[in-house]
Amino acid sequence: MMNTVIEVKDVKTVFGSRVVHESLNLTIQKGEIYGLLGPSGCGKTTLMREMVMLQKYHSGSINILGYDLTHISSSDAQKLRREWGVLFQAGALFSSLTLKENIALALQEYTDLSPKMIEEIVHFKINLVGLKKSDANLYPSQISGGMKKKAGLARALAMDPKLLFLDEPTSGLDPISAREFDALILELRSLLGLTIVMVSHDLQSIYDTLDRVAIIDHKKIAYEGSLANVKSIDNKFIKTFFGKYNE
Repeated sequence: MMNTVIEVKDVKTVFGSRVVHESLNLTIQKGEIYGLLGPSGCGKTTLMREMVMLQKYHSGSINILGYDLTHISSSDAQKLRREWGVLFQAGALFSSLTLKENIALALQEYTDLSPKMIEEIVHFKINLVGLKKSDANLYPSQISGGMKKKAGLARALAMDPKLLFLDEPTSGLDPISAREFDALILELRSLLGLTIVMVSHDLQSIYDTLDRVAIIDHKKIAYEGSLANVKSIDNKFIKTFFGKYNE
C-alpha cells in the first residue's frame, strides 16, 4: 500500500439523470505515468477533475497521498492542492498576465518567499520546460500553442509538486511539437521523481510515455494494466483504437 499514490474505489458519477461512471476502481503507483483513456464522452476528464477536487462524485471514494477526498477538511484540501500541479487542455493561462506572472502566481499566493527568490524559481521553471528566458515577458496571446502548453507546465511545476495531472497534453500540437512534449514529460518524471496522471487519445504519445493505463468504457473500467496486454482484451473500443497502432 505504501507506494499507492491514488486509489479510486467504487466511484459513481451522476449528472442529473445521466450516470457517467458506475463503480470505477483503479490504483496509481508512485513514480508511474498513468493514462486515463477511453472513447469520447466516457468521463476521462471528469475523473481527473474529481481527483483534483474540481468536481464532486456521487459515491465511492478517492484517496490521494493518504487523504480521503470524500471526508477531507478544507485545511487538508488546501494542503493537498499544493502537492499537485495541473496542466489543463488549452493551458488555461491568465491572458492579462505575462508567462512570468502566470508561473509566479501560486508562489506569491501560498509562500512567504521574497520577490527575488520567486523570480529565480520562475526562471528555473521556464528553463526546465524548454522555454527561453526572453519568453518570460510575453503574454499568452503572443505565443504558439506549444509554448502555451510549456508555460502551463512550468506553472503546474511551480510549487514542486509530487503529482502532475495532464489533460490531453499533446492535443492541438503538430507532430514534432507533440513528440518533443512527450520527451519532456519523460525527462521531468525522471528528474523530479513525479507521479503523472494523463488523459490522452494520442496513440503515439500513449505508447511513448505511459507505464499503465485505465480504459473507461460503458461507465466502467474496461481494462487496467500495461499496454503489452491491451490488444488481447475483447472490447470493441480497445480493438478499434489500438488496432490502428502496429508496434
